[in-house]
Amino acid sequence: MRGVPLSSVSHAAVTEWVTRLSASGLAGSTVRQCHRVLSLILALAVRDKRLSSNPAEGVKLPRAVKSDKQFLSADQVAQLADEAGKTLKTGSDVKQAQQRRLIVLTLAYTGLRFGELAALRVRRVDLMRRRLEVAESVTEVNGLAVFGTPKTHQRRSVPVPRFLVDDLATLLAGKGPEDLVFTAPHGGVLRLMGFRRRVFDRATKLAGLPGLTPHELRHTAASLAIRSGANVKDVQRMLGHASAAMTLDVYAGLFEDGLDDVADRMDGLARAAADSLRTGGQVVPLRSVTA
Repeated sequence: MRGVPLSSVSHAAVTEWVTRLSASGLAGSTVRQCHRVLSLILALAVRDKRLSSNPAEGVKLPRAVKSDKQFLSADQVAQLADEAGKTLKTGSDVKQAQQRRLIVLTLAYTGLRFGELAALRVRRVDLMRRRLEVAESVTEVNGLAVFGTPKTHQRRSVPVPRFLVDDLATLLAGKGPEDLVFTAPHGGVLRLMGFRRRVFDRATKLAGLPGLTPHELRHTAASLAIRSGANVKDVQRMLGHASAAMTLDVYAGLFEDGLDDVADRMDGLARAAADSLRTGGQVVPLRSVTA
């Protein structure tokens, strides 16, 4: 949609653009990401009263093909974080090395999206309550950092494990309320591609996890939470999913399904009925029911 005046961007135009992207052979997930970036830009235009409404809202998007998710164990997370925290060259800044390690641990134990972590400000960190308030996300558009609301447009409170508190406190020392918690090496907004190029991809290879993406640390956070006993509502709230049904759709295989217990209880009913017949007792017939 390059060169199109803002006033000419209509719902139909965005729909046609999405259709062209899909027809060009781009993956559904890539098309959805392109649409999200455009929607964020148009949302800013609405906020500045340049548009009365966001024409990107309600556009039918292609399905993203689900790929196999990779869930790391706590040991693998620790190894990856250590590799990310190693200095890349002699004399590298120790504080930056500590931040790189903390980025991996925070993503893997809170389930933040990378854009949410990069947009996190000091005033939204409550170490006494061990909570992070997720209210913003940042996306890179043509080299510019565009801030907007999180993916679901809803704020949420995310719990912080105790073992991260001291490291976060050290990172926050000397920063003001509006400062970003995590920053690029020379200050400014932390960019996903820059972080992957400088730190993450190298660390995954050294940790024996080639091909791992930062987003899979979000899946890992869900997995670790479920393994620790969290129920579906807890995981939904932590990740900021729109509904528990969405959480189950994404992570159903990680939850105990309880079907064995159901089968055992039904087995008990059948055995009780059989015993009643053998002893001459009265068996109450099942009433027919409609679905």
